[in-house]
Amino acid sequence: MARRIDVTGAGGVRLAAWEFGDPPKADPAQGGAGGREQGGGPPGVLLLHGLMGRASHWADTARWLSGRHRAIALDQRGHGRSDKPPEAAYTRDAYVEDAEAALEQLGLAPAVVIGHAMGALTGWQLAAKRPDLVRGLIISDMRASALGAASQREWAEWFRAWPVPFATLADVRKWFGEDDPWVERPNPARGEFYAEVMAESPDGWRPVFDPEQMLRSRETWVYDAHWEELAQVRCPTLVVRGLDGRLGRAEAQEMVRVLPRGQYAEVADAGHLVHYDQPEGWRAAIEPFLDSLRDG
Repeated sequence: MARRIDVTGAGGVRLAAWEFGDPPKADPAQGGAGGREQGGGPPGVLLLHGLMGRASHWADTARWLSGRHRAIALDQRGHGRSDKPPEAAYTRDAYVEDAEAALEQLGLAPAVVIGHAMGALTGWQLAAKRPDLVRGLIISDMRASALGAASQREWAEWFRAWPVPFATLADVRKWFGEDDPWVERPNPARGEFYAEVMAESPDGWRPVFDPEQMLRSRETWVYDAHWEELAQVRCPTLVVRGLDGRLGRAEAQEMVRVLPRGQYAEVADAGHLVHYDQPEGWRAAIEPFLDSLRDG
């Protein structure tokens, strides 16, 4: 099951939100205590993918969550099935306002926001801006420090190196899982991750996003550090890193220290795509935190 719900984002951009499992029935005995403050339904969860990702990357997590939550994943602007207007804003404010609109229009608030990479940054910026909408936050493999101009140049060169169009999805999986110069050792999960963001065109398989829009989105955060916004997040927050991911242990632990109510977890044998690389380890890392929010 994958049910699409349309959301109107900042500037009127049409966004696709996805529910991958039936939410549990509200427990009348709980009243408002265990569920959302508005109406006592099952607690809401909003899942935000990273740059180039799409809502379906969260499908397994969303289905697992749906046993006890109403979990919805958002295709962010420029991604997945959401609109990709060339004239639209791809700023931090636009991404945050989109998430804000999704929580309000879907009736999820106050929700747990779970974000990966860029989606995690959006999550903590939203939590800092609208604490009334976010009751808990999970940050997966996103750095708070500035990455700098060299990082942006490397990404631009990397996009140019993609051998598009790919003849088959098998070619997509092989290039991103084995042949990509950024791959240190074969990583089938990475190949599957990128196969999921490809669509068939008359000349082969191409990404469902515009690489130039991805670079525009990325340049709005890589030159700045985001510690100040992190310190403004008042809700309980879990920082999760894969042991082989981009977020180092020292920086992750400093993020936990800066967060007023920060906690830390790590997933063994996981890279940057923590929830995709090691779904069981990912679930084991976040379940105690989610339980604490329900019990608190």
